[in-house]
Order: sequence, then C-alpha cells, then structure tokens
Amino acid sequence: MSWQALMADIDEMFGWIPSWFVGLNLVAGAILLALSLYRFAAWLLKRAFGTRLPLLSVFIDRTAGPAQLALCLAAVALVLPLAPLDDMIRTPLMRVFVVAVIALIGWISIRIVDMSAARYLQNFRDVTENFIARKHVTQVRVFKRVTDTIIVIISVSTALMTFDSVKQYGVSLFASAGAAGIIVGLAARPLLSNLIAGLQIAITQPIRIEDAVIIENEWGWVEDIAATYVVIRLWDWRRMVVPLSYFIEKPFQNWTRDTASLIGVIALHVDYRADVARIRRWLEEAVKQSKLWDGAVVNLQVVDADSRTIELRALVSARNAPQSWDLRCEIREKLVAFIRDEMPEALPRERAILIPSGGDDGDLLQRVAPPEKVRASARN
Repeated sequence: MSWQALMADIDEMFGWIPSWFVGLNLVAGAILLALSLYRFAAWLLKRAFGTRLPLLSVFIDRTAGPAQLALCLAAVALVLPLAPLDDMIRTPLMRVFVVAVIALIGWISIRIVDMSAARYLQNFRDVTENFIARKHVTQVRVFKRVTDTIIVIISVSTALMTFDSVKQYGVSLFASAGAAGIIVGLAARPLLSNLIAGLQIAITQPIRIEDAVIIENEWGWVEDIAATYVVIRLWDWRRMVVPLSYFIEKPFQNWTRDTASLIGVIALHVDYRADVARIRRWLEEAVKQSKLWDGAVVNLQVVDADSRTIELRALVSARNAPQSWDLRCEIREKLVAFIRDEMPEALPRERAILIPSGGDDGDLLQRVAPPEKVRASARN
C-alpha cells in the first residue's frame, strides 16, 4: 500500500476531525516519539558501556539537552510537510522551527566550548599552590565566559533577524546616528567595557583564581571571574562582587601576583634591658618547630627606640596568606610567653624622676625604678 493510499484511508476514517487538530497532533506525536527514542537510546548506551566507558556517560549527560532538541527538530522536519495544516498555522510553525534550529546551533556551540574548557582544565586541578595552574584556570574561565556571551548575543541577534519587523527595526536603530542609537550605545557601554576588561585580565592577568587580594580595605581570595564581574571570597566567608573594569581602572593589592609565599611581620615593644640576641636565637628555634613555616625567612631586628621601649620586628615567611596569618599569631603568642616567663626584665617599664619629700628642692635625687617601687616610695 502506498503512502498516498494510507493517508487517504486515514482521512476517510477521521474525516470529521479538523485538519489543523490532526496536524498539530502529528507534530506533538513526533516530538514525543523523538524524546522517547532518545531516552531509550541513552539508557541502552549507559547500560551497555557505562561501566567500561565512564566518559561516555558523562558525555551523554552533558549533551542531553542539545541532543533531545536536535531529535525533536528532526522529527518535526519529517512530519511538518505531511501534516494537513493550512498556511496560517504552517507559517508560524516554520518560523518557530527556524528559531529553534538557530538556538540549537548556539546551544551546541556553548556545550562544545564548555566541554573543551573542562577537558583542558583537568590537567590543572590543584590551584591553591600551583602558580601555572592558577594562570591557566583564570585564562580558560574568562575566555570561556566571554565566548559564551558572544555566542548568545549572535544567536539571539540571528533569531531576531528572521522576523521582518524586528529586522527592519534593528537595521534602522543601529545604522542611524539618532538619539535611539546613542541611548543604546550608552546602555551597552558598561557591558562592553567589562567584556573588554575580562579579555585584558585573561591576557595580562593582574588577578588569577585563588589570588589573595586587598580591595576596598577588605582582604580575601579571588573565588570566581565571570564575564562581567569578579567574586571575592572574604576572610570571614562573605562575598564581595566587583566589576571587572575595577581591576583595570583602580589600584588594589595582590599578595600572590608572582608567588603564593608571604612574609609576615610581628612587632613587639620591650624594655632596654632586653637581651635581643637571646630573643633572636629563641625565635629561630621556635619558627623551625612550626609546621606553618616554609623554611625561607626568619629574622629579628630592632627597628625603633623611644624614651620608654625599643621596638622589635620579627619577619617569618609562610606558603600562603592564611598560613602567614596563623604563623604570625602563633609566634606572637609564644614570644610573649617567652619574655614573660624567661626574661621578665625585658617587659616594658615606666621610668620617673623622684623628688624626696621635705628635702631641698634644688637637691634632686634621680632614680630609675619600676612603677610599683615608685608608688611604695610615695606612700613612705
């Protein structure tokens, strides 16, 4: 039996049903059949090869959306010419079909970019201490998001250009030098400036993923670099969202620009009678016993002196900013305990000139005494 004869029999059997209803049901049935075939094929492939080829399961999951849309469009393309529809219904359906094909191409392009980026970044998983890994992760993420944005813009523009009314409006809007074109250009300027800033950051890399930065008097790490903004993970787990253009136009501190290692500073005031050489030897031994020290820098210097105390500055290095902070706190605590217990004479003291009561005001007795002795003399 030929196809024409079959269609004639169907038409004779269901002739009382409106043709547009039959046509739409054929299109809907084709879409449901395509989705069912996809799910069955995906289940069969996972069951047959999922254990031996784990990447196949990942590929099926990552491409599920575009694959289902492609099968649905293929089914509609086969059924639509045969469906008994008049031009009033067929024309909008064809327009939707064309837009769906454009969306499918854009969707597939975005998935290709995302999967390629993910496959490339598998070689750079440890970004905490690895300078090269942080460099590549930053570049790939920025380029991926900029590329995704460009693909979306091109897809939406192409889809809109399929409609004659929108096409004419868009051409007249962007080709003219009138007020509307100026308004659109000004509105798009922040988006374009951030996209260009993203490309500059990807190439020059003033910041990278997991860089320790100080921005707006807040300290944190670069958690994510999006297409138009950067997410800073602050030390207390808050998140600061900053436009990409900020890092091109304004100054900021990057503690891990060339390396993640940092030198921490510990300042301490002690009395003039402090044995600095002994404190220096104790500091070197204490730092060597700490797991946070990276083995690079440990030093103690007298950096200032006033009428009451001398100021000591200890320098200790660590592998990254969090460990540098913890190391400074640990050594400061141990240093205070050492001076309190082993070298009490190094604790800061107040010095005063005493005038004996009842004596000649011109005959002054100059003494140096701790505060408690001064108070005892005053009581006597």
